[in-house]
Amino acid sequence: MSNPPFGFGFGLPDPDNSSSGSGNNSSGSGGQGGDPFQQLGQMLSQLGQMFSQAGSSSGPVNYDLAKQIALQRLASTSEDGDAKPGMGFASASSDAQQGDTAVRDASHLAELWLDEATILPAGATQTVAWTAKDWLEQTLPTWQRLCDPVAEQVSSAWTEALPAEAKQAAGPLLSMLGQMGGMAFGSQLGNALADLGSEVLTSSDVGLPLGPEATSALLPANVEKFTEGLERPASEVLVFLAAREAAHQRLFAHVPWLRQRLLATVEEFARGISVDVSGLEQLAGQIDPTNPQSIEQAMSSGLFEPQTTPEQKAALTRLETLLALVEGWVDVVVADAVGNRLPGADALRETLRRRRASGGPAEQTFATLVGLELRPRRMRAAATLWQMVGDRHGTEQRDHLWSHPDLMPTADDLDEPTDFADRLGGTVIGADVDPIAELEKTERAEAEAAASGSGSGTSADTGTQDVENGGSEDSATDGTTGEDSGSRDGDSDGSGSGSDNVHGDGSDGGNGSGRSSDGNG
Repeated sequence: MSNPPFGFGFGLPDPDNSSSGSGNNSSGSGGQGGDPFQQLGQMLSQLGQMFSQAGSSSGPVNYDLAKQIALQRLASTSEDGDAKPGMGFASASSDAQQGDTAVRDASHLAELWLDEATILPAGATQTVAWTAKDWLEQTLPTWQRLCDPVAEQVSSAWTEALPAEAKQAAGPLLSMLGQMGGMAFGSQLGNALADLGSEVLTSSDVGLPLGPEATSALLPANVEKFTEGLERPASEVLVFLAAREAAHQRLFAHVPWLRQRLLATVEEFARGISVDVSGLEQLAGQIDPTNPQSIEQAMSSGLFEPQTTPEQKAALTRLETLLALVEGWVDVVVADAVGNRLPGADALRETLRRRRASGGPAEQTFATLVGLELRPRRMRAAATLWQMVGDRHGTEQRDHLWSHPDLMPTADDLDEPTDFADRLGGTVIGADVDPIAELEKTERAEAEAAASGSGSGTSADTGTQDVENGGSEDSATDGTTGEDSGSRDGDSDGSGSGSDNVHGDGSDGGNGSGRSSDGNG
């Protein structure tokens, strides 16, 4: 395997060595001719240092270690990790102030243009320029929510596979193994987030609401690197990306169910991961708890390959459809807002489409962390659907579809966008329309149509029923009708035989609860 399952590798670098294995790795190798006792002392010192750091973090992943490793790697890849390039908006007086000003100006301009392309108002209450370190600190709580389910499944696989006798004999070693697993997960998470932090362009670049609510954020340093080779002015690229970020924030802020549903669907997929533990008993004898390298080899052996369940497949389908609808809507709205204002809008639109479709750094890192490829494969189909709905029915009706998840297009609708647009033509959805009431109204109409088509001919006053339909009608209704007729026409001893004889003979096999033909109750 080139990558460990679920993306969690188990190499444990020295947290104090920012180069993570390159350069001055004096504590791990010590030279071929070094004193073996000195090497052993250094190894035990490193192990003790890692365990002391693990004590400050609980749970399946050591997020303190993850953050430390990510920050060290980000600092080592940039001479000034906090620099915010100005992107050409102002004279070079201060990089940080210039970057903040550029982002605010671009976002303000993008919001003005978006007001003409959608009925959803601005969703961000603040616009900020983030460094890679800022992105890491602001998004780590969401990553914790997404990664915990996977780490819990993998961590529990070890103890669940051990017999009860082995668990009792292991004693404190199980706790130590859990700490080592948490550090291993944290190590891989830190490295992956460092890679992603050096490439991501906005807080919503992955397609999920990773950052704080109502906060629009761009990373000017990464945007500047992304602009290289595009042959477009940096300021133009920044405005285009600011428009995409602002469009995402409008959805996340004014569609109250969207943020929770996206994250909950990812969690559902992750919690459904099952691990094949059939070979762990054999593997347990090959693991040395004092040697993290043996755990890495075990985890890379393929025993922990995830088994996809039907529930996971269903969650994946829902997630892919919802991500495609989000990205497709953003794609269409941004194109409408900036298409006639930015000369390179079409080229930038296609560039970002291909970046997402080919699996950019964001998608690859997410697949590494959660075991899930977060690619909106059907983004073009979703964009076609949103464009068609907007052209036929207008922007207002298009955007009001977000008012309730039951109104949203399905995966089948992405295959047949014309059919969805045709069905939508008979429905008027506006600000003064309650989507729940509309759904209930539609359900009642369908039920009435089905009832009238079945030819039941049931009378509410007398309970009369056609003979040929006697075996298919609801017996409870017929019986109740018979009871009522009898009680109205006669005494409690069943004297209402007139009504009962008329209906009982004709529908005796259907209602099963009418009175007998002699009128006795």
